[in-house]
Amino acid sequence: MRTTGVAALSLALMLAPMPLAPAAAQAPAKGVTEPAPKAVPGFWDPRRRPERPDLSRLTVIRFLTETDYPPFNFTGADGNPAGFNVDLARALCEEIKVTCTVQMRRFETLLDAVASNRGDAIIASLAVTPQTRARVDFTDPYYRAPARFVSRKDAAQPELRPESLEGKKVGAISGSSHEAYLKVMFTDAELVPYPNDEALRAALRRGEVDYIFGDAISLAFWINGTDSADCCAFSGGPFVESRYFGEGVGIAVRKGNDLLRQALNWALFRVWEKGRYTDLWLRYFSVSPF
Repeated sequence: MRTTGVAALSLALMLAPMPLAPAAAQAPAKGVTEPAPKAVPGFWDPRRRPERPDLSRLTVIRFLTETDYPPFNFTGADGNPAGFNVDLARALCEEIKVTCTVQMRRFETLLDAVASNRGDAIIASLAVTPQTRARVDFTDPYYRAPARFVSRKDAAQPELRPESLEGKKVGAISGSSHEAYLKVMFTDAELVPYPNDEALRAALRRGEVDYIFGDAISLAFWINGTDSADCCAFSGGPFVESRYFGEGVGIAVRKGNDLLRQALNWALFRVWEKGRYTDLWLRYFSVSPF
């Protein structure tokens, strides 16, 4: 499954705000008001540096990705694979100093392709779930799909807690993990279900609800796109409780391929430590889901 945050997941009773890293640290000039730095997700603990594995046995990595899931994977203007996942794969290859290829395939064929040795690693926004773990091994997560609230711009709040939504109308997709989360954690809000994203977002534009709650990645692109008509903005921070919104997204390798998994974990940490992950994130996410 992709990380869309829409599939219903098992319930839990925790709020878990995501730790963020500022994307810029340069001090503004005196008297000049600088925009707030964009939030970039950080999934690596600098105190837990992975050991460098023996990379001499790695001669090539055949990455697999899917054909059409922008901005993560898509066909570039030159006909070659492009997107956040593809650029991250190339950065990992440079760090490991190994030859890599990136092949695009239909999403539903990726797991079988790795199992049958037609590829070594899947970097295609594949969500870490009990079902996918049964078929492949995963690296550490390199991003998550958090949930967030969106309001009209004139009502945006820096922080939202259950008590602040008392009596407010909040829209969510019917049957989704986001709806389930609201039912447990925001019991004083008036929950308004909608059948799909289009209906949900139209309701906010028309002022029928005070907030909507859903997948932050897709909402970030809607906020920044023409369909929103510049109406709306995120309110409050991200929610990443794994039992609602998943364990995150990792790179998948064949069961038991510990050498490749450890090499990729080491390279992911190095790419993040050097700031290259932040550069990639800001290139593809002009409105941060975090």
